[in-house]
Amino acid sequence: RGGVQELEYRRFPPLPALPRSFVYLPKCFSSVLASCPKKPVSSYLRFSKEQLPIFRAENPDAKPTELIRRIAKLWRELPDSKKKIYQDAYRADWQVYKEKISRFKEQLTPNQITSLEKEIMDRHLKRKAMTKRKELTLLGKPKRPRSAYNIYVADRFQEAKGDSPQEKLKTVKENWKNLSDSEKELYIRLAKEDEIRYHNEMKCWEEQMIEAGRKDLLRRTIKQRQKYGAEEYYK
Repeated sequence: RGGVQELEYRRFPPLPALPRSFVYLPKCFSSVLASCPKKPVSSYLRFSKEQLPIFRAENPDAKPTELIRRIAKLWRELPDSKKKIYQDAYRADWQVYKEKISRFKEQLTPNQITSLEKEIMDRHLKRKAMTKRKELTLLGKPKRPRSAYNIYVADRFQEAKGDSPQEKLKTVKENWKNLSDSEKELYIRLAKEDEIRYHNEMKCWEEQMIEAGRKDLLRRTIKQRQKYGAEEYYK
């Protein structure tokens, strides 16, 4: 089958790649920032990085979520005396970092310090966002549901008229606007089905995160979930 009917019998194709002009490319950081001392990793992250290769070697077929769940469980059950080893190592590294950063700033002018602090903050926010995205991908967080328009774009982009991605997107956008309500109905229905898929997958995924001790990744707190009930929580 072809056209709209075919959409009911296959998986949603990926959205087309945006042209380079649409993609944000971060500028390189200054040489001052490049030579700035790096902060030490936390106690748990140090432990996790140490254990992950071991767990992966012992369980080559295990999913990342399962490995992280096991490591988190092992950390929670670790005696305080052994946790203290990692905590002491972090404190020692932090003290060294403070001394290094202090000596480093002594070599800079006031303007350089101000510029450095701003760049550090910008880099921290970008890295935090990137790390969070990578972590969620690694943990298998379900992809958000597509809108009816996004499904239409993915279905029609390749056959759209235009010599460039921008022109194709413009054509698809105009064609979508000109569709009748009945023609849009299929895409609206598919979007609703994808939303149901998303909520069902998120429910299972969040239960896995609770078991792994990662309540910080839930959409709402456990307290809210218990207050409103599971049915209301996943609406």
